[in-house]
Amino acid sequence: MRKPVIAGNWKMYKLIGDAVSTALALRPLVSNANHCEIVIAPPFTALKVVADRLEGSNIQVAGQDCATETKHGAHTGEIAANMLLDAGATHVIIGHSERRQHYCESDTFVQRKIQAAVATGLTAIMCVGESLAQREAGTAESVVKGQLNGGLRGLTATDLNRIMIAYEPVWAIGTGRTATPDQAQEMHSFVRGIFNEKFGGEASERLRILYGGSVKPDNIASLMTAPDIDGALVGGASLDAESFAGIVHYNG
Repeated sequence: MRKPVIAGNWKMYKLIGDAVSTALALRPLVSNANHCEIVIAPPFTALKVVADRLEGSNIQVAGQDCATETKHGAHTGEIAANMLLDAGATHVIIGHSERRQHYCESDTFVQRKIQAAVATGLTAIMCVGESLAQREAGTAESVVKGQLNGGLRGLTATDLNRIMIAYEPVWAIGTGRTATPDQAQEMHSFVRGIFNEKFGGEASERLRILYGGSVKPDNIASLMTAPDIDGALVGGASLDAESFAGIVHYNG
């Protein structure tokens, strides 16, 4: 039985004080949520203080990205995976569509970052997804398959214990549009099938696949009814403690 994961990506929002206030407001709202794992990804500047304030709670902390390099050195502006671990992170988001689109991250970059994260002991939340043009052209599955094959190259079945996939249709991120449960389930099932081909049935059945794309308190319950949707990667709705708590408590 796969335990669902509800993760909140705060992106480039919140100064340190606001990040701490939001985390402290969220903590009691979800303290009895034993049905799922809860992860939040504050900005790097707030990562350590938020992790410290959440110590002993059921909320884990993620970095929003990490460097491809594992050895410390002359990599100005980069943050190594073990620096995230040292700051209190347990997870890291890798290959988010905004990184791919606006910062020109290739599948090779994603693959190197995943290798670095897994080697360090972090759980990588690898993002995949197609644009509206790609969906309308009928190439959504081939795009996602290419991202999976490129990003997961060189991983072993054992490495998959530290891998989650977040399917985020680019056309639904921050647009207010959401894939229907059927659309999301179709792609999640496809992703699980790719894992079955690459790593076998046991690994594919253990894999948790999150949906990301304008997830809100009023649509999470319907999405979670799909058999291959194992949680959500939440953007804007995770910035408010009560809104995110409403998503965490999707099961009523």
